[in-house]
Amino acid sequence: MHRKYTRNILWIVPMVILLLMTACTPRSDSSEQRADGKVEIDFWTFWGSETRRPIIEKIISDFNASQDRIIVKHTYLPFGDIWTKNLAAVAAGNPADVIINDYANVNLRASKNQNTNLTPYLQKDNIEANFYPELWKNVLYNNEAYALPFNTDTRMLYYNKTAFKEAGLDPNHPPQTWAELEEYAQKLDKKSGDTYQQVGFYPLWGDFGIDSWLINGDNGQGYFDDNNQTTINTPGKVDTLKWLLSWQDRLGRQTVDAMKAEFGNGQSDAFISGKVAMYIQTGTYNTQLEEFGKDLDFGVAPIPERESGSGHWSSGGGFVVEIPRGAKHPAEAWEFMKYLTGVEAQKYWAIKNFDNVANMEAAQDPEANQNPVYKASVENLESTKLFPIPLSAPDYKNLINPHMDAVLLGKETPEQALAAAQQDIQNLMAQNTK
Repeated sequence: MHRKYTRNILWIVPMVILLLMTACTPRSDSSEQRADGKVEIDFWTFWGSETRRPIIEKIISDFNASQDRIIVKHTYLPFGDIWTKNLAAVAAGNPADVIINDYANVNLRASKNQNTNLTPYLQKDNIEANFYPELWKNVLYNNEAYALPFNTDTRMLYYNKTAFKEAGLDPNHPPQTWAELEEYAQKLDKKSGDTYQQVGFYPLWGDFGIDSWLINGDNGQGYFDDNNQTTINTPGKVDTLKWLLSWQDRLGRQTVDAMKAEFGNGQSDAFISGKVAMYIQTGTYNTQLEEFGKDLDFGVAPIPERESGSGHWSSGGGFVVEIPRGAKHPAEAWEFMKYLTGVEAQKYWAIKNFDNVANMEAAQDPEANQNPVYKASVENLESTKLFPIPLSAPDYKNLINPHMDAVLLGKETPEQALAAAQQDIQNLMAQNTK
């Protein structure tokens, strides 16, 4: 009895573990044979909003109608769950056929055998030239593609033309350099006593953090070069941190914190409410302006460059489409991925979502570019940088960010912060490559 009981336990425990793993993930039906002979593939996204879900499902419907071999089924998963459930599904051998994922970790997933090398498909369908080179660079691992770029974003300077006129500034000449940005900001400040009614500009309000300014101020260079050598403690980044600190010194940290606490969404947005005259945001911010700032007369411009000729560098992000490792129907998944990243689907996504797409021909389509803000965002992609996360330092931001915070709190000088951050990252990389 004892041996029989033990054998039963040894058989039951793995089955329980497998059931628990598969219970956590939506089950793909792609392995089931359809009566009509078509292959069904499962496509995971986090686009479940009233705006985006109908758009992606229309693209899926159009693909399904465009041929008679493949049926795509859309599975929606919340943004916070989709990628953890994908990893569980890959481990269980039951992943989706196609998934939307992020740029920054394509190489990390490839190194862990979690996504599919697309080289065999690209040898047959050479579509690399369809995409922005900066985006393509971020889907590579060992110089081979493990995803296709889908969309991206970029950050630009929005400025209030009415406020410009009131301050005696030319509304058709936004600031081009940091020096002009400072000059304009001071002219746009409005104070009553010691209280600001309007701040001309503060560089860390909006969607352009310290990391992005360090890129802008260091000739487009991030924290690592193309050989994954650290480029954190550089003269350009030291000067940029000092410059950022000067803005806080001018306004006062209490003013910065107090005003930021008042900012909200919609009508209470910093720029829409008129509390800030110049503001950095993504191209899709225009949809908020159309909804909540209909009477606002504004313009958009590239991020001012450190000095003339140093570059109007911006930062971007976005998502890729890839085949998880172990997908049941990778060939059919590839056909759908080609459609998703082709001109027709990308143009539809761009027009309906006001979103920057990865396919260059679709991005530059005249119909999509009728909107001047969208056109400006497409032009801004030429100066927009994305960086893959180094495999030897996947958590590098957790080491860098505390030093950046310490600078703003007056606990470290820019020189101390960047030197310490670089040493911390080099120690991490050395430890992870042993």
